[in-house]
Amino acid sequence: MPHQIALRFEDGVTRFIEANPTETVADAAYRQGVNIPLDCRDGACGTCKCLAESGKFEMGDYIEDALSEDEAAQGYVLTCQMRAQGNCVVQVPASSAVCRTQQAAIEAAVSEVRQLSPSTISLTLKDESLNKLAFLPGQYVNLQVPGTDQTRAYSFSSLVRDGGEVSFLIRNVPGGLMSGFLTGQAKPGERMALTGPLGTFYLRDIKRPLLLLAGGTGLAPFTAMLEKIAAEGSPHPVHLIYGVTHDADLVELDRLEAFAARIPNFTFAACVASPESVWPKKGYVTHHIEPAHLHDGEVDIYLCGPPPMVEAVSQFIRECGVKPASFHYEKFAASA
Repeated sequence: MPHQIALRFEDGVTRFIEANPTETVADAAYRQGVNIPLDCRDGACGTCKCLAESGKFEMGDYIEDALSEDEAAQGYVLTCQMRAQGNCVVQVPASSAVCRTQQAAIEAAVSEVRQLSPSTISLTLKDESLNKLAFLPGQYVNLQVPGTDQTRAYSFSSLVRDGGEVSFLIRNVPGGLMSGFLTGQAKPGERMALTGPLGTFYLRDIKRPLLLLAGGTGLAPFTAMLEKIAAEGSPHPVHLIYGVTHDADLVELDRLEAFAARIPNFTFAACVASPESVWPKKGYVTHHIEPAHLHDGEVDIYLCGPPPMVEAVSQFIRECGVKPASFHYEKFAASA
């Protein structure tokens, strides 16, 4: 007998679906036309993480990077591994509008590949069809490595520009499949397939101060967000802290300076973790979060970086004794 699942979205909308005991909640939602956040389907990425408010269910296999023991104890689930054993209420960390957006499969041409630093590559794709790609700043797509069936996930580092251009910041992984293609084979005009948009990490309506925290190529979603803020303005202060490992890893600083010139209440700081750094601000992102940035909890925090950074920032915020109004984060790990 199927069970009833109430999906509660962050904009206050509730949708009801039916899930059979043998299918996952994610599969049941997609079968009934509700596109809740989903990517790997294997319990490995954490994209489909939701909060189970009530009901009985069983969880399949997953890794701790996708769902920590502490999160599971709080009632968080991965809907790609959750099988309902009774009626359930599930809180989805995305708007109902986003979850009804169909994922698109598009081909676009390589417009430009630039090596910004030894660790970072900028990729620009262009096609008229990208003008119709409905994504929110902060979301990502899966890019297929030409000549293979392998895909890699990358956040948009820009909004769609005139003529259908979008850009990405990509970590240069030694021996990596995508890195090898971009540094050794990619040529202007070569076609690449992309599928998306994906993810629940995106800029919400700005109702209070923002604190943006980026690690390495985790800067990408924030440059897309800042493009939107520059175009629309913000009634509240926006502060970005951008951290990297080595001096050579710092990229896009001129772009951040340009945003600071265009957005009256935007400020940023960049820091370098290496003890050998000659950069003025040293240490980790957490070393540069000041009490004033937290606004006594009246702040929305957005965090994107590798898992150790996400855990360190989460712990730091807890130890500060401040509970932000909202805390959105995305973990990523470089793929070979």
